[in-house]
Amino acid sequence: MKLGIVVPCYNEEDVLEETSNRLFSLLIGLIEKGKIENDSRIYFVDDGSRDKTWTLIKESCARDQHFCGIKLAKNRGHQNALLAGLFMARGDALITIDADLQDDIFIVEAMVEAYLNDFDIVYGVRKKRQVDNFFKRFTAELFYKIIRMLTGSDSIDNHADFRLMSRRAIENLKQYKEVNLYLRGLVPLLGFNSKIVYYDREKRYSGESKYPIRRMISLALDAVTSFSVIPLRIITLIGFLTFLGSMSITLWVLWTKYFTNFAIPGWASTVLPMYFLGGVQILCIGVLGEYMGKIYSEVKARPRYIISDMKNF
Repeated sequence: MKLGIVVPCYNEEDVLEETSNRLFSLLIGLIEKGKIENDSRIYFVDDGSRDKTWTLIKESCARDQHFCGIKLAKNRGHQNALLAGLFMARGDALITIDADLQDDIFIVEAMVEAYLNDFDIVYGVRKKRQVDNFFKRFTAELFYKIIRMLTGSDSIDNHADFRLMSRRAIENLKQYKEVNLYLRGLVPLLGFNSKIVYYDREKRYSGESKYPIRRMISLALDAVTSFSVIPLRIITLIGFLTFLGSMSITLWVLWTKYFTNFAIPGWASTVLPMYFLGGVQILCIGVLGEYMGKIYSEVKARPRYIISDMKNF
């Protein structure tokens, strides 16, 4: 088989040389074992880095033909960089892996074996999150629970885009046109034979994580809005409950006015219209949002990435 390894990179100058060396040794080892063909490649995707990442990628490409480089014109985010690599790289199967060396590259051979045994998708899943601090571990577990509850999708827990996909799976992935990407949710939707291989995640070799809180929240929002309209329905439910509450208060005020002596003049005429109109407005916004959410997902057909340069293609 012809294998391609896709590595998205964003400001990875501190780690890229070590990543190149390790992946090159892995690739050559698999070639020597006869597992993959000699024209297998490593594809670095520079996601608009501001440091020397692209320079180091070009040096690797000049050093050996097994390296290829793709440079995006602008930083488009990790998911779009992954997609650019998947759609541009060649191979019977492609493996996506981050550049930070936290994923165990030695299970790549197990992924290849699974592919040769007719699995189109092989997920690399962490056994534990022992290298993460308590906050990241807690928020990650909470994230997966919320995604499963809201979307009902077959997302794989503790899977962070380290996977093998066959050419057939990638060609079918191209049919999904949404711009707000959440590949961890899209790939299971393909429905092909899949397998999980487990590994121990290591600490980052060097540099800083490219997924700070802001990006993690953005990814979570993309995941929820791409796969679920439940938040819109929650808004509708809130509006409906507010409407019911205002009607209950109305009945209570009328009962107080006509059957007791505790009514305060002018209070009902001021407060009740606010509650009533507020409930009706939220209810209407929720219903409109249900339809607008569907339209919004379809009409934003912006390009997901633009390539400005390529090496060894």
